[in-house]
Amino acid sequence: MKKALISLAALLCILLLAACGNEESGSGDNGEDTTKSITFGATVGPYSDMVTKAIAPLLEEKGYEVENQEFTDYVQPNNALSRGDLDANLFQHTIYLNAFAEENNMELSSVISVPTAPMGLYSNTFASVDEIADGSTIAIANDPTNLSRTLLMLQNEGLITINEDVDPLKASVNDIVENSKNLEFVEVEAGQLPRLVDSEDAAAVPGNFALAAEMDLLDALALEELPDDYRNVVAVNTDDADAQFAKDIKEVIESEEFEQIIDEEFQGFSKPSWMTGE
Repeated sequence: MKKALISLAALLCILLLAACGNEESGSGDNGEDTTKSITFGATVGPYSDMVTKAIAPLLEEKGYEVENQEFTDYVQPNNALSRGDLDANLFQHTIYLNAFAEENNMELSSVISVPTAPMGLYSNTFASVDEIADGSTIAIANDPTNLSRTLLMLQNEGLITINEDVDPLKASVNDIVENSKNLEFVEVEAGQLPRLVDSEDAAAVPGNFALAAEMDLLDALALEELPDDYRNVVAVNTDDADAQFAKDIKEVIESEEFEQIIDEEFQGFSKPSWMTGE
């Protein structure tokens, strides 16, 4: 009887320790691990920095463990997200997200837009837009997305006029109806534009390429008034759009602490309308 009681007591102790162990590791009643963790994916550069410097620390204050995987292209972050290797990614604007998801039969959704590096007009020849002389050459991107953004920026600066019957987000050089300074446009791949600031009178450089070339956004003669559709977003699988972790990501990005980090670490970035109240 005594041996039986000792054995029973030992068994109870083992069961009690196991229960305590499950409680400490965050396991629920169903035995599943409920530890809060988020795996982000972001392209190398400012948006990876935004995850590690602004988003991750605020999520960690909410009790999350955050991992950030870096990518060097604009295809794998969405592929990894769709496969479930990532919980969220940050590298693309809404237009690209929607087009990529449709083309590849993926269900991806935007959680919230974030401050985004705007395209800028840079020059080592002129100190202001007003100084740009008649017949000057301006290097511009040859891909449709960046080209339309460039033309819209130049129109906003009063340098050209685009046909009002054309969607400005789809405009090309052929849609310019007024060019009072007889500007000449040199169309090249967007990644080459930072180098052409030296060889051309001016160059319209997308923000991500400017930062990759260690250019200061605040040195631009002008920065684009970025349409919201071209602001980068945090994306998740559509099935996770209403998940708690997605809601928590949105909450930390909407916080005053996040905006303070942006103001300190990401100067020159264009803030989305929800942040500026416009």
